[in-house]
Amino acid sequence: MTTLQHVPALGTHPAYGAGPSRAETREQLSKATYDLLVIGGGILGISTAWHAAQSGLRVALVDAGDFAGATSSASSKLLHGGLRYLQTGAVKLVAENHFERRAVSRQVAPHLAHPLTFYLPVYKGGPHGAAKLGAGVLAYSALSAFGDGVGHLLSPARARQDVPELRTENLKAVAVYGDDQMNDARMALMTVRAAVDAGAVVLNHARVTGLRFTRGRVTGAEVEDGLTGDEFGVDARLVLNATGPWVDHLRRLEDAAAAPSIRLSKGVHLVLRRTSPWRAALATPIDKYRITFALPWEDMLLLGTTDEVYEGDPAEVTPAEKDIAQILDEAAFSVRDQQLKRDLITYAFAGLRVLPGGPGDTAKAKRETVVTEGRGGMLSVAGGKWTTFRHIGRTVMKKLESLPGRPLGQDFEPVSALPKRLPLPGIANPRAVAHRLVADGPAPGPRMAPDTARHLATHYGSLAFDIARLANENPELAARIHPDAPEILAQVVYARDHEWAETVDDVLRRRTTLTVRGLATGEVRGTVQDLLDRR
Repeated sequence: MTTLQHVPALGTHPAYGAGPSRAETREQLSKATYDLLVIGGGILGISTAWHAAQSGLRVALVDAGDFAGATSSASSKLLHGGLRYLQTGAVKLVAENHFERRAVSRQVAPHLAHPLTFYLPVYKGGPHGAAKLGAGVLAYSALSAFGDGVGHLLSPARARQDVPELRTENLKAVAVYGDDQMNDARMALMTVRAAVDAGAVVLNHARVTGLRFTRGRVTGAEVEDGLTGDEFGVDARLVLNATGPWVDHLRRLEDAAAAPSIRLSKGVHLVLRRTSPWRAALATPIDKYRITFALPWEDMLLLGTTDEVYEGDPAEVTPAEKDIAQILDEAAFSVRDQQLKRDLITYAFAGLRVLPGGPGDTAKAKRETVVTEGRGGMLSVAGGKWTTFRHIGRTVMKKLESLPGRPLGQDFEPVSALPKRLPLPGIANPRAVAHRLVADGPAPGPRMAPDTARHLATHYGSLAFDIARLANENPELAARIHPDAPEILAQVVYARDHEWAETVDDVLRRRTTLTVRGLATGEVRGTVQDLLDRR
């Protein structure tokens, strides 16, 4: 195991300022009265906290687990318009999704998102013909203002050059379109940082155990620190329930008779080692409504997803053997067998989509956001797509602004007055950042490895220079966490002191990619725990 006797806590160095301790944050939360308390640190709650803080409100946010610890880090890692929605006639929805996608990937977070070309194979006997799919991708690209090129058809031979594992038997044509890709956990964490930079006070691993009431109105919450057991309360003029799959649980704390408002759909993904480079993704129609994805992601291959009703405890959702078999079977429609061997799987994860309540097939259900107000005045927000996280934050703020009696006071700035494309922290050209990280390494010592430089640039943007400075000043921190991954130990220290990482899994699953790569070994976990203990 790596020994780290000479590594100080980040906050002890004069060049860095570590954030407040958990005890300090608890005290701050318990002593102030906030304009808005957001319960739930998934992307919907985080986005709302960001917009509310930008509007000048005093904002607090707590989550029972880690930020983006559930659904928000279990997505397909896409920012996309939603090609399949075109066949239901949802043209306006696709256009709106494209607008948000382009804003995030071009102006808000170009350091965290990047374009990805999609190939949609048309097989003999498949659910859709070449003419239909060709027209579909053309319309799709038109709705994105042709910002990703013009959707068109491609020959199977040409597509095989970019996707070596593409099945070409009975392949008639390939439709081409463009979307964007991200690391969802990193995007969420940068949004948390943006909210904090705007003045929000946040605490993860802090479970709400009850609500506070004043004359029948919800005016705060009772909270337990999940790491220390300390109990405290948070007072707020308004409370937002953004707990995702747990939204109805919290609504029943407000009103025991509250009827169910949502239903849940389980989605499972697999991560595999790639057997060859992929320069495009596959989106293969399975039936009229469902598509299976094979996406190059983080130097690996991401396969998914399932879509089935889930009625169990949200905290216990896990991939089942039948889910894994289904994903591999569906991927085999377009991916060759050598890329689908079980021993290539490094990780499997499950998440829960939050859908509006009602009957019907979950695959056909609208991915829309629902905002409701309870008997005690608590607002609840649930559902929606990762792509539109900024739009959802603005939508909730508009709802708050429209409440009778101006409960937020007169001093806050309406969300309509905020900048339309406010960037997330670290915005920079990742190629330029990676080049500088390699070129500006310490003269007497080894330069940063190119794969580490690329990884830092595309996960932190310009904030990567803070991590590089740590590694330069404490050479032990320049070592890789695991020899087969690009991450370095400086990222653990940075996550500990600037990204609210409290547990080993916080670091390995959401601040880095070690877990999804299948590299969270006992030795790695021990090294990370050692660094976390040095706070």
